[in-house]
This record gives sequence, structure tokens and C-alpha cells, in this order.
Amino acid sequence: MALIDLPENILNLMTTVLQQVQQSLPELQKSPDFSAAAYKWQNKQLKPIAQAKKIYLDDLKGIKRQKEKVIQNTLQFLKGLPANDVLLTGSRGTGKSSIVRALLTEYESQGLRLIEIERDDLSDLPLIQDIIKDRPEKFIVYCDDLAFNAEDENYRSLKSVLDGSLQSGSGNFIIYATSNRRHLLPEFMHENTPIMRADVPQHKELHPQEAIEEKISLSDRFGLWLSFYPMDQNLYLEIVESYLNKANMELNTEARAEALRWCQARGQRSGRAAYQFSKHWIGSQQLKNS
Repeated sequence: MALIDLPENILNLMTTVLQQVQQSLPELQKSPDFSAAAYKWQNKQLKPIAQAKKIYLDDLKGIKRQKEKVIQNTLQFLKGLPANDVLLTGSRGTGKSSIVRALLTEYESQGLRLIEIERDDLSDLPLIQDIIKDRPEKFIVYCDDLAFNAEDENYRSLKSVLDGSLQSGSGNFIIYATSNRRHLLPEFMHENTPIMRADVPQHKELHPQEAIEEKISLSDRFGLWLSFYPMDQNLYLEIVESYLNKANMELNTEARAEALRWCQARGQRSGRAAYQFSKHWIGSQQLKNS
């Protein structure tokens, strides 16, 4: 067989083209690695998260009632008892996401696992169910900041998985979602306008009440609703103090004044603002003393 001696520039060009083609090819499907505690659903695969951030339930202040409800529901799920899908709604930075992540820290040893999924991948929920159906662990499928536009059809996939599909009801699969919107879909003033008025946009709908029911039906399929509210100044400072105490620091007059300026600059008093200020203050003091 004859060998063709190609010029070096042609060989380099072919190598570049092959590399570009390889990068454009879809990633090979791999068997899931179930040794991890947390996963990210990406490219239709469960990808392990090597080091999930540790958050502890005891660090979450001012949401005692919400913690009790979520913990009870999660324990029912872990013990194979009936449990509800959970929707956590309310103000930003008040602990909705943290409480879900803290559950993993608390109950990982009891077989709890966490799968994080993006809103745009919700149509893959039946596929996730199929992948984990024979696993002994218990999986919380977690969607953060869940909300839909008025024209978005992805919410129908979530509706069918929650309780409207024959595929629903897996014993090791439950959905926890957080949102700033109570009903997950945008709501408009004209939807509260009396139907008899013909000058409002909703009157283009032949049966406007049915359109409203369609929006509410999604959040209704979550069996457990929990609301989170803005906190007052005392609670904000209590959370700051708890973080400083963990670093063997006190909330002195200087730290207190700086903490208040921090939340005012951000326009909110929240657990997230308290945590971020604590990192700033602890780091700055340790740097000053180093």
C-alpha cells in the first residue's frame, strides 16, 4: 500500500478540523456514578458534584416553623411514608435554597441524595425517574428559582410529573422547588377584573376563568407550600452574630454599625446579606491581624 507524504501545513489543517469536529460531537453517555451525595442534571446525564457546599440547619435562624415542616416531610420521605412535593416561596435571601441544601448535610447518612435541575430541563424529569427507579437511595430533585413566562410551555412537563401522569408516584423521588412567585407564572391585574367588563384584555379569552385556573393548577400540585418573609433588624443582627461567634468573634459596636450599613447598601435585611457581611467582616479582620 502506497504512503502519501502530505505537506506539514495540510496535516496541521486536518488536525485542526478533526479537533473541531470532535468538540462538536455530543458527549458519550456514561453510566451514572451513584457514589456522590449531590448531582447536577446536565446534557441528559447525572453529573456528580464532587464537593457539595455544607450548610447546617442550626445556622438557619428565624425560619423555625418552615424548618419543622420541611424536616417532617423529608423524614416521612426517607422512611418510605407518604410525603409531599414542596414549594418554597417568598422574599429573596430568606433561606429557601439554603434549607434544601442543609437537608442533604443533615440526612446524607440516611440515604438522602440531591439532584439539581434547571428549569429548562424539566421535560427530562421522566428520564431522571427512569434512571434512579431501582436505586435504594432517596432523591430530592431540586429546582431553584422556578418561574415561567406566560408563553412558556415547560411548566406542563412539571405538572404531569407532580401528580397528573401515570409515571408519577415513584417511591424514591420527590420534588422540592423554590420561587419568588407564589403561583410560578406571571399574574396580571386584568385577571382580577370582573369578567363583565369588555374593555380588559382577558375578555379576548372565551373562558377567562379557565385560563386563570390553568395558571394556579401548577402550584396547586405541590402538596406543601411554605412562605418565607423579610426579617427585621434584630433577627438580621442575630444571624450576623451567630456567624461571627462561629469564627470566635463578637458582634461589637463597630461590627454592628458596619453590618447595618451593609444591609442598607444592599436594600435588604436577609440571611443571605448577613452571611455575606459575615464573610466580609471575618476575612477583613483576619487579614488585618495577619
